[in-house]
Amino acid sequence: MKPLTVVTSRMVPLLQDNIDTDQIIPARFLKVIGREGLGEHLFEDLRRAANGSQRDDFPLNRPEVRGASILLAGANFGCGSSREHAPWALTDFGFRAVLSTSFGDIFFANALKNGLLPVVLSPEAHSALVRAATDGEEVTVHLPRRQVSWPRGQFTFTIDRFAALCLQEGLDQLGYILRFEDQIAAYEARHPEAGTS
Repeated sequence: MKPLTVVTSRMVPLLQDNIDTDQIIPARFLKVIGREGLGEHLFEDLRRAANGSQRDDFPLNRPEVRGASILLAGANFGCGSSREHAPWALTDFGFRAVLSTSFGDIFFANALKNGLLPVVLSPEAHSALVRAATDGEEVTVHLPRRQVSWPRGQFTFTIDRFAALCLQEGLDQLGYILRFEDQIAAYEARHPEAGTS
């Protein structure tokens, strides 16, 4: 995973509530085992018309937000199934942070484990950021400071310390454990009976 410390970008406002993981990445695209290419099908059934053409009115298709890395979402974003492909598709598309007033619990945990920062906003902060997105303002998400800021405001957010460390270091949980491989091997050498049952 790529380390995540500070992200500055325009936001893509996708303000519909209760976007579920099947809307984020439809089940028919889950046949892959890798993450690459999933971003092409992000929000597939929302982004495209029945004939396969892109819908000009869908937020991700607007030219002014092309390349944006912050998604401003509606409430209960990522509800539904537990598929890890949802944060994979978001990060493959280029998103590094999703801002919302609430998230599906499993999506929230999967995002943190897969290099995507979900930030929980107060309703007031969300409303202010909707105005900022409408005005095309850039937002900075500063993970070490636990802060979201834009030209007319800022607020702080909370995040689990271990999740923040892994995001900043670009590590998943296994990668974190492997940092201690030498110490684990040394312990096992000192305590060989600990490895037997």
